[in-house]
Amino acid sequence: KTLAAVKAMTATYSRTKPNNGSGRTSVRVQARYQAGVGLFGTKAGMMSYFTEDGLCVPATVLALEEGNIVTMVKTDETDGYNAVQVGYKVVPERKVKKPELGHLKKASCPPMRHLREFRLKDKNVVSTFQPGQQLDASAMFKEGEDVDIAGTTIGKGFQGTIKRWHHKRGMMTHGSKSHREHGSIGSATTPSRVFPGLKMAGQMGNVRATVKKLTVLKVDSARKAIVIKGTVPGKAGSIVEIMPAKIVGKNC
Repeated sequence: KTLAAVKAMTATYSRTKPNNGSGRTSVRVQARYQAGVGLFGTKAGMMSYFTEDGLCVPATVLALEEGNIVTMVKTDETDGYNAVQVGYKVVPERKVKKPELGHLKKASCPPMRHLREFRLKDKNVVSTFQPGQQLDASAMFKEGEDVDIAGTTIGKGFQGTIKRWHHKRGMMTHGSKSHREHGSIGSATTPSRVFPGLKMAGQMGNVRATVKKLTVLKVDSARKAIVIKGTVPGKAGSIVEIMPAKIVGKNC
């Protein structure tokens, strides 16, 4: 509605709401910022990693395939907000749609399958990046630092409430008529309906998730890989986003 609201990366929606005859009600929604520009990676698998103290910890290996190139830089003056767009995974031209291919050629970038924007508050940080710039993982992440990793979780199909929501099952002995059923989903005359958000059977997994504050164990530039402590969303071959850990009120 106003340029100031757009520049502040705040979306304000107004709707008419009866309130004793008084005018309009505004709903203010704060957009999401990132702590810094991140990278793409491909989940290669998991392993046991031995630290310098001799501890064996679970670790995930993220392969850095060809890509991680800046494709566009957005600022307040040009687009109304500050962001850096990064492309990943170089593919043949026939696998990229022509409008997107033209967008990449304008930035002197090869055809890439995945594009992602990292929105930042600080314009000075955004201005340090240029279209066509190759991002270096060893310069962006150091061993011991914390990162946030986002990706799509493994899809598990249609599942019941026991597996999906960890509900308890009924007795399995003779005479029981409720073994793995979810049970009652509401009362009768009052309220005569099922409340929204009730935990029931349905699709499980295949949603976007972010795991926060994972520790970087190793950045291997020679093998083009990053070793992360713990688990990340997805299975082997899944694309994930590696970003500096966001701490609200401190770095974003």
